[in-house]
Amino acid sequence: MLERELSLELVRVTELAALAASPWMGRGDKNSADGAATEAMRSMFDTVSIRGTVVIGEGEMDEAPMLYIGEEVGSMQGPEVDVAIDPLEGTEIVAKGLNNAMAVLAVAGKGELLHAPDMYMEKLAVGPELAGKLSLKDPIRITLEKAALALGKPITDLTVMILDRERHAEMTRELREAGVRIKFLSDGDVAGALAPSFPEAGIDLYVGSGGAPEGVLAAAALKCLGGEIQGRLVPESKEQYERCVSMGLTDPRKILTINDMVGTGDVIFAATGVTPGEFLGGVRYMPDQRAETHSMVMRAQTRTVRYVKSLHYLPNKPLLLK
Repeated sequence: MLERELSLELVRVTELAALAASPWMGRGDKNSADGAATEAMRSMFDTVSIRGTVVIGEGEMDEAPMLYIGEEVGSMQGPEVDVAIDPLEGTEIVAKGLNNAMAVLAVAGKGELLHAPDMYMEKLAVGPELAGKLSLKDPIRITLEKAALALGKPITDLTVMILDRERHAEMTRELREAGVRIKFLSDGDVAGALAPSFPEAGIDLYVGSGGAPEGVLAAAALKCLGGEIQGRLVPESKEQYERCVSMGLTDPRKILTINDMVGTGDVIFAATGVTPGEFLGGVRYMPDQRAETHSMVMRAQTRTVRYVKSLHYLPNKPLLLK
């Protein structure tokens, strides 16, 4: 079982990553923003009381200098855990100065998190009201009909979120024919999947394909929120298919449930806004060398969602000064 005191330690990790990335907002340099967030997150992990192994990270060991898949993180004291991270979810968002960029991570017991390969995953994410009532097996029109019936409103009152990508042209056409409202997302796949679980976002469903690692991060959050995500990997080559099999996914095309992605035990999810979003504020710079961050941290076992507003005195952040 994960210690509840771990929640605040993990928020400190996402806070530092967000603070490191925010100076790059609007500067058109996504790689520097991502690198700054990654270095800050890796440094802060050394202070966290876990024996963690990164199962979803910045890439394989030969692709990423830090927070690579298989890297050990934490103080090496405390519980053995799986760690999934995205130091900057929405690198393009930060580079362009747009909304919904976050620093995110999830922690679960050893062996609980799916080792998701870096490929596309078809997704269907919903909030608590629709959890258990829809299926990724259904055509999108049937999904919309079932959702409208369950929510007690006409299809034309549904709002569906989808990434604005060429690969979604056919699905977008079907959504238009059904008459739903569509909210396009430029980037930020995790934030999109979470949106239906926050009433203030005004989103009923999240559909389409995005990154498989982001699907696991979203699953961790949705388990804490009472929402649901279903996923199906989309291997686009023989090599990708064989990679799935080598990672233990004997049927790469099976529909993955939330328990397939994050296990049946406890999960902690933490996120800090880098730029303003649907449910988190971005980093705000204040007078006297201070910065304000807005974070959320939640735990599956208790389904408690905490919002943390912090005011940081930047000269006292030596890891940022590095």
